[in-house]
Amino acid sequence: MAELHLHLLIHGRVQGVGYRAFLQAEAQRRGLSGWTRNLSSGEVEAVVAGPAEAVEALIGACRKGPLGSRVDGIVRSDAAAPRPTGPFKVLR
Repeated sequence: MAELHLHLLIHGRVQGVGYRAFLQAEAQRRGLSGWTRNLSSGEVEAVVAGPAEAVEALIGACRKGPLGSRVDGIVRSDAAAPRPTGPFKVLR
């Protein structure tokens, strides 16, 4: 099975609505590794790694987001950072 290691920038109303906790729960449910954090620009950033099908399913969930969020777009690119291992986490 193919693996993906992606960097995501999520735009919209994604801070102050539980988006990072939502992203962490969705990633852990799919067995993915990585991390997420808020950016001062108002975006949420994430690096995610795992089976391609699970990563794509996570991105689909990210497009909807938690109640109260509004996702205007997701920019995805190949991640330049080392591939994360271990459980998906929220960085502060």
